[in-house]
Amino acid sequence: MGANGGSVRSGGRWIQRWEPEDREFWDGGGERVARRNLLFSVLSEHIGFSVWTLWSVLVLFMGPEYGIDPAGKFFLVSMATLVGAVVRVPYTFAVARFGGRNWTVVAASMLLLPTVAAFVVMEPGTSYTTFMLCAVLTGVGGGNFASSMTNINSFFPLRKKGWALGLNAGGGNIGVPVVQLIGLGTIGASWGPRVLLGIYVPLIVAAAVCSALFMDNLASVRNDTGAAREAVRDPHTWIMSLLYVGTFGSFIGYSFAFGLVLQTQFGRTPLQAASITFVGPLLGSLIRPVGGVLADRYGGARITLWNFVGMGLATAVVVLASVRASLPLFTSAFIALFVLTGLGNGSTYKMIPGIFHTKALARGLGGEAAAAYGRRLSGASMGLIGAVGALGGLGINLAFRQSFQTTGSGTGAFVAFLAFYALCLGVTWAVYLRRPAVAVPHPTATEAPTRLGYAEV
Repeated sequence: MGANGGSVRSGGRWIQRWEPEDREFWDGGGERVARRNLLFSVLSEHIGFSVWTLWSVLVLFMGPEYGIDPAGKFFLVSMATLVGAVVRVPYTFAVARFGGRNWTVVAASMLLLPTVAAFVVMEPGTSYTTFMLCAVLTGVGGGNFASSMTNINSFFPLRKKGWALGLNAGGGNIGVPVVQLIGLGTIGASWGPRVLLGIYVPLIVAAAVCSALFMDNLASVRNDTGAAREAVRDPHTWIMSLLYVGTFGSFIGYSFAFGLVLQTQFGRTPLQAASITFVGPLLGSLIRPVGGVLADRYGGARITLWNFVGMGLATAVVVLASVRASLPLFTSAFIALFVLTGLGNGSTYKMIPGIFHTKALARGLGGEAAAAYGRRLSGASMGLIGAVGALGGLGINLAFRQSFQTTGSGTGAFVAFLAFYALCLGVTWAVYLRRPAVAVPHPTATEAPTRLGYAEV
């Protein structure tokens, strides 16, 4: 790597100089390095999402001979969601402690543990406690998202973050429909669940090896406990966490639950459920980068606001379809809801670096100083926001479990989700679009100050 692309410390793949906001640096080699790291970050995160959501497929294999009722299955996938959310916090700070490339190798290798464990125990007669422990282990796959997003956030300039973060997350999210498609193939071929699990072992090894060979660490990213404390105290961290519960929490919660809802409420067979389940997560994953690009162009707050309007309308149709027991209408509206969660995932994550960059400008910082402040705070906050957002998936599965236990239908859960989307809509408008613009001093003292608002983030 040349001088423009940064210098690498021999033996460790550490880049000593990284200034993506410098156009000359970026065009002279920085972009090539960032794109290479993005590619292999997507690969590792993709496999991580597949492992995290394994139990959304494995429960479809669990017929009456397993002796587990629908409530028990919802609880299994809920535990996988919970652990995946919790481990996102330490995974975020592991990037700064160990290096993005080094931690990606470790995180990818850890995926072997839940995959091999499930391979060993996946058969009738295994205790529910054992299945629960295996589901808990898959949570490590959920942590990959936080470390991957924190790492890639540091590689790209602000003007490219919506695209880069959207592509990174979308490529990872596609791991959900891919594992469900492979599950559909194994069910359709009348193969057992061990075939599905066996397919992923060499893929995990390949992801770890590629990360070791082709990724880099950034020496400029240091373990900054001050940034973590500042991010925790900043109200925007928790406001964005709430909005991310509405978008990503919905995406991952519905991804785990869709097949079970089709089986439990509409009497679909495992094969019939699996043939539909993957469509929503696939479309939601593919469109996530589009949400980031739209946010780059029009402002993440605006896109997020209208996205919650769409999610509310789609959920209202789902409620109507659930009451009328209309499978075609239910499936169509649910898939539309998945698409909107993907758009919202892209737009909300673009807002995070934009918010902190705007705050830096409001403090009188400019140029690289403002960009560095934004990277520092947004990187620290992303893990917290991702963790809280993923907890929304836990809430969705617990809401479904309670709704089916109480009424035998998911309608009550969908009504609760509709109310929550209305709350997210109101918060987005009140915090990021209603407030007057923030006065921002121009870097050149002789020029008049510019006015920036959070609507542009």
